[in-house]
Amino acid sequence: MKSFLLIGLGRFGKYVAMKLDELNHEVLAIDMDEERVQDVLPYVTSAQIGDSTDENFLRSLGIGNFDVCIVTIGDNFQNSLETTSLLKEMGAKLVISRAARDVHAKFLLRNGADHIVYPEKQLALWTAIRYSSDHILDYIELDSDFLMLEVSVPSGWIGKNVQQLDIRKQYQLNIVAIKDNGILNPEIDPEYCFTGQESVWVVGKNKNMQKCFHL
Repeated sequence: MKSFLLIGLGRFGKYVAMKLDELNHEVLAIDMDEERVQDVLPYVTSAQIGDSTDENFLRSLGIGNFDVCIVTIGDNFQNSLETTSLLKEMGAKLVISRAARDVHAKFLLRNGADHIVYPEKQLALWTAIRYSSDHILDYIELDSDFLMLEVSVPSGWIGKNVQQLDIRKQYQLNIVAIKDNGILNPEIDPEYCFTGQESVWVVGKNKNMQKCFHL
């Protein structure tokens, strides 16, 4: 279990709070809007109404006691930047800040953010890739070159086993899990024979994914 300070309780911030609650983490949530604070109370350990750009208010929270500080302010970049900077100055161990644009990310990183999240950009990429092909079921971008895809089993794989296909040799791709009837199995038997009912999680370079799955 980790302790989180979550600042900014718009839609994205609320979803973060809900997921952290599901994962059984401790969360102190902050926003200037009383209605937003009340709305998130069922999902957090505690919540306060306050201005995260107010140094005295922020210091009263004991920033150094949190494992992770997440700044999800999306409607006021200046406040997000000031909050990020203050958190780092006060000894925050790890600061994650939300950015809408690359230029925002640059300023946030220069002013104390350890990592940046782009909810709109990341969702747009996921949506475009997920629905650009009938057999892509899920997508995770690991970096600019590497992807992890969940794909339906291609028709050419049916009746063949993992060893026969040998996509590691042919395409430099690795099958990391097979999902059948909703059950994910990361322990892959080389003799496993595909029926066409499964999906597979595959990791590798973008260009090799395109060649293998005709993306």
